[in-house]
Amino acid sequence: MKNEFKILKKIVKITVFTFVFCLGLSSCKKSDNEEGKAKQEEVGTDTKSILDQVASKKDPVIEIPGTNEVQDLGDYYAAKTAGTLAYQWGYALLRMEESMRSYIDVPNPKPATSYRAPLNQIGWARTLPTDADADMPTANNDTFYLSAVVDLQQPMVLKTPDTKDRYYVVDVFDMYQNLISYIGRRETGTKPGAFLIVPPNWKGNIPKGISKVISPTTQKVWLWGRLNVKQGEDMKQLHALQDQFKLISLSEFNGGGAPKLASSLPTLPNVADKDSLGFYKKLAFVMGNNPIPEIDKALVGQFEKIGITPGKFDESKLNKMQRKGLYDATLEGPLTIIASVKSAASIVNGWQWVNKLDNFGYDYALRSMVAGPYLGGQGEKEALYPIRYTDSENNALDGKNTYKISFDKEPPVNAFWSLTMYDASNKLLVKNELNRFKISNDIKGFVKKADGTFEITISNAKPKDTNNWLPAPKGGFYLILRLYQPSDEILSGKYKIPQVIKQ
Repeated sequence: MKNEFKILKKIVKITVFTFVFCLGLSSCKKSDNEEGKAKQEEVGTDTKSILDQVASKKDPVIEIPGTNEVQDLGDYYAAKTAGTLAYQWGYALLRMEESMRSYIDVPNPKPATSYRAPLNQIGWARTLPTDADADMPTANNDTFYLSAVVDLQQPMVLKTPDTKDRYYVVDVFDMYQNLISYIGRRETGTKPGAFLIVPPNWKGNIPKGISKVISPTTQKVWLWGRLNVKQGEDMKQLHALQDQFKLISLSEFNGGGAPKLASSLPTLPNVADKDSLGFYKKLAFVMGNNPIPEIDKALVGQFEKIGITPGKFDESKLNKMQRKGLYDATLEGPLTIIASVKSAASIVNGWQWVNKLDNFGYDYALRSMVAGPYLGGQGEKEALYPIRYTDSENNALDGKNTYKISFDKEPPVNAFWSLTMYDASNKLLVKNELNRFKISNDIKGFVKKADGTFEITISNAKPKDTNNWLPAPKGGFYLILRLYQPSDEILSGKYKIPQVIKQ
């Protein structure tokens, strides 16, 4: 996605979110009477009275009479519970399907920073973003992005060149936003390769010359890649290297002709913004285009009770209370997704990052959270992206001040690292007279002492010594320290990123 780990700021807002959640939606400090009254207004029945009866009974299933009011309230809660689960489980799938259609919608003219490409073709960014690229919030200034949306009407082969140890990675995602395979320097090396991606249940012969077979469970996959770019490189040579990444059909790989492949994807349902149940209509549609994973079938089978089956949302099956429950689930479901980031967040020495971006298990809410602001996120062994909003005194970073970060050594990574500056007001790179958007060991002006230590100066005002100066905007800003192929020293927590000290 355009924005690598966009809106990481949500982590820092966890405490605020919890406070607001308590104030606005619940429950944290309401009396039983207030809560009952609020719920009564929500669902239009005497909720407090019924819940008091439930609380007073030893076995309410046996002892509570099944009056119309009780059954109505039960319908509401059952629909809201199932709807929330459907939202947690299905948001990632819907977000992927919507994003893939965006990524094959190629603008004309196509900006040099755009990685969009037609279906079943590779798209590359050809230049690094600058402060002028207003459509690329929190973009990195280290790599060219690659994107390919692949409809596996037949097996496809990704051919990769010899990058001569240059860092690259191509992540293979299924339509549930599961990162099913890494192709690149860390996992498969940088020698030439040919990676066969086969449709579900494919049983063909694997030809010679195939480096690895990748077997997704969905008909479509998304290839999302990065290729390291160093300052001052010959762009013609680098573009020539990009052009050696090829996506071809298996028949072409075997020496046959190119088959005619689909050039578009089915149009998603046109749902009005005011349609209170529009999410479920779109979810049912994309479920019909993607096999339900075997491990999810028991869960997804429960959605039939609220009218959701693969390919169809039958609203006629729902009564008024069920529709109300489903609508409320679309309001509360996103909040449960946002809150899930806490289970994967780390905050160490003031720096914050998210783990487990490639290993969700049954944590569907976290998977959906990653599919939102972190779409295309990688696991921590491939890259970490610690972010910083405050100084060592927990005050917001501001360009009117001068800050120092003192490193005992370069961050211990097996690929490369960079510290990038972003304007807090728009999340964009910061315009400056040096055209310097980051500090890394490959930029002009990076200086270390003989013992390997170095210090980074951060300010809007130009210092006398501009070596290791990272220009800031006049107002608020934040920093991202990108760590590609972090070492065990980082992953174990032994290495501590130094503090940001106001001068």
